[in-house]
Amino acid sequence: QVQLQEYGGGSVQAGESLTLSCTTSGNLASSYCLGWYRQTPGKEREGVAAIENDDFTTYADSVKGRFTISQDSAANTLYLVMHGLKPEDNGTYYCLAVPGGSPTTGGRCYSPWGNDYWGQGTQVTVSS
Repeated sequence: QVQLQEYGGGSVQAGESLTLSCTTSGNLASSYCLGWYRQTPGKEREGVAAIENDDFTTYADSVKGRFTISQDSAANTLYLVMHGLKPEDNGTYYCLAVPGGSPTTGGRCYSPWGNDYWGQGTQVTVSS
């Protein structure tokens, strides 16, 4: 079973930066789509960024130009670098691994089978 763990959440003021990381229990196949989702209380979980094969990426429109997703396959680690944080970026951020998935519009990992693996989440709080 694939196990994911997020790190790096915290509380910052608007305009500041945070870097999130997600470690896995083992090597992930190259066919996995890896991504970041976030959820604010009272709202549905939404896609933020997705990546496949260390190069193909998609982002939610709200974070384009501010967030960057990347992965270190050798270290089994996924990253999300967040600059220019805004109060609307508040939420719990989850990393995701989808076997056979592909990045799609809106920073999501798409798979018709729904066989997804999720981390427990890390909290990001942005104050103005």
